[in-house]
Amino acid sequence: MQKLPVSRLFLYRHRFVIGYVLLALAFLSLVFLLPLRSPNGLSEAERESVALSYNLHFSSITSGDLVDLPYHMLQKVCILLFGFSTYSIKLPSILLGLCLGLLLILLLNRWFKNNVALLASVLTVLSTPFLYLAGSGTPLIMLVFWPTFLLWLGSKIQGEKSPNPVISYVFALSLLLSIYTPHLIYLVVFIFIYALWNPHLRYTLKTLPRIPVVAIAVVFLAGLAIWVTNIATSPSVFASLFFAKDFKLSSLIPNIRLGFAPFFSWLAPLEGVYLSPMIGLASFTLALAGLFSTTKGFFASRNSLASCFIVFSIILAGFTPDSALLIILPFAILTAHGLRYLLEKWYGLFPENPYARIFAIFPLGLLLAFMTLPALNHYVYGYQYTPAVANEFDTTLDLVKKNLDPETYLFAEEKTLNDAFYRVYEDREHKITVINSLEDIKAMKNPVATLGKLELALPESYVLDKIITSPNSSNSDKIYIYKFKN
Repeated sequence: MQKLPVSRLFLYRHRFVIGYVLLALAFLSLVFLLPLRSPNGLSEAERESVALSYNLHFSSITSGDLVDLPYHMLQKVCILLFGFSTYSIKLPSILLGLCLGLLLILLLNRWFKNNVALLASVLTVLSTPFLYLAGSGTPLIMLVFWPTFLLWLGSKIQGEKSPNPVISYVFALSLLLSIYTPHLIYLVVFIFIYALWNPHLRYTLKTLPRIPVVAIAVVFLAGLAIWVTNIATSPSVFASLFFAKDFKLSSLIPNIRLGFAPFFSWLAPLEGVYLSPMIGLASFTLALAGLFSTTKGFFASRNSLASCFIVFSIILAGFTPDSALLIILPFAILTAHGLRYLLEKWYGLFPENPYARIFAIFPLGLLLAFMTLPALNHYVYGYQYTPAVANEFDTTLDLVKKNLDPETYLFAEEKTLNDAFYRVYEDREHKITVINSLEDIKAMKNPVATLGKLELALPESYVLDKIITSPNSSNSDKIYIYKFKN
């Protein structure tokens, strides 16, 4: 009886298709469902982002609200379409995280072989920092989204004899939109210098059709003119886009330490919104092996890009510690290099043995399982049960929506983050009325809810009715409800 060659087996022939389908199913499930479970609630940065997004208007755009403009516009659309809820607040990052994961997979698949690209994609899109970005309702994800998108578009342009003009135009528009994200102006300047220096890119620009090039140039220059005008008239916008509002040269090194500490704190969790360690020791070792394996071909594009982005991430973290999350991009590239190095060494042991390639599936499968499953478990339960992190996320919005009746007034001090945040809820849902002064309560007979215990005394006509608590280990008394005493 003739043996069936391994290459003709269905699972072998379609192994990469099956792998990418399984990865897509796991990724979609995690990206869309995890924000409902972890992190549990909203951080202060998320509530601030909501207030900025909802108060965004055309007139405010022309008057200086440029920072992270594309994200805030998307977040406002999500709130207007899907109501005011924790999930709709996070939805822009969920959608962008979906696109970012796809871009990372396409980028790795373009630079590496299918087996390496698939494994590296699994480790990257299921990692703690990536899942955090995809579930956080802040514009921080744009810091990783734009460079990844530009890298993928650039890989479709560079090296092609006749690049697709549409891709070139999308690249130009993406450059324009990316300058609204803090610090990415430095990346855009680097890309312009590289395009003028590279003879192939200069030739590509010359061969593009003239009329579309002129049209895209007009749009780009118009957007750039608005950007420059707002920066010139608003020093705070300049500080936010180029450095940080409160940046000092003396804080450069402390910011770098603060930004990268959550990635490598393997002994004990740190306080803050980032669950440490954000990169497991095994993943870090694999990326480190990838870094050392690229020393021979350092000047190859993807090798030098990974190193440049590491340096770029360190510099940006000096301006703003949150910018350290840009390390996700070079981490994905170095992880792919590390996996390629391991596979080459394994196949080098058995250069003429086809069964060694099949046998490699089992240790690689175990390696992936030991790296991804504990990381997912760490992410899901760490954000719920690690006090240093869980207490940074507030569930008050869900408690307000669940426990406050329409006739109950919500007390939030004027000119505070809570006031701006719940004003959005009041305007969208019309289910609560926000008051700012205790003087307003004296003329009312409605129940009054306060966010936390009120230090000032309410009028004597009000008595405490109930306390709404959350499962947090500290400061769990979230809402105090007072009723009018007849």
